[in-house]
Amino acid sequence: MSTQPAPAPLLIACALGIEQSALRAGDRGGAGGPVTVLRTGMGPAAAERSVTRMLADPALRDAAVLATGFCAGLAPGMHPGDLVVAEETRDPRGTTACVGTDLLVKELARTVPGRTVHTGPLTGSDHVVRGHERSDLLATGAIATDMESAATLLSAVRAGERPVAAVRVVVDAPEHELVRIGTVRGGISAFRVLRSVLPAFFEWHRSLLLPRR
Repeated sequence: MSTQPAPAPLLIACALGIEQSALRAGDRGGAGGPVTVLRTGMGPAAAERSVTRMLADPALRDAAVLATGFCAGLAPGMHPGDLVVAEETRDPRGTTACVGTDLLVKELARTVPGRTVHTGPLTGSDHVVRGHERSDLLATGAIATDMESAATLLSAVRAGERPVAAVRVVVDAPEHELVRIGTVRGGISAFRVLRSVLPAFFEWHRSLLLPRR
């Protein structure tokens, strides 16, 4: 008797405890296979170490990897609670193409109606970006920045061929910098959005398991 292969797992990576809490609060099940939510710690080095270590586990060898959490928007008109779906992630070590971007955009629009979803390159930084750095990064074509997504996805594809993606929630934007009053309101808005996005991630994951025609 033939047996069906086990569904490929999904590794969702975030940096901060508050991001992990939001994801766990929103988890109602429904993934296409086993799901692990990994808190990597803050910064690209921590993300690289954590993701590389996790993917060395035989149970996660073929896992799809999705980086998520909060980010800084770079473009004027972005607001806390907006969503960013990366077409690619970039850092000084290289560029990683994302898989299933269009599906993620469609599912996020359905899962979190009324929220603006931006698509474009997501660039990595090793520190919190402020002031003129924001416009400098925008000039490279990037629409948002965070410290872990690029390192997470680059580490994932270096550990083996697999689908990768990055979805971030804007907590800080050109007209809404973290140093300004109103930061708490923006953080609460971003937390609520992050708590709501898992169904879209699970649909993305399920789509990867469908047979190709």
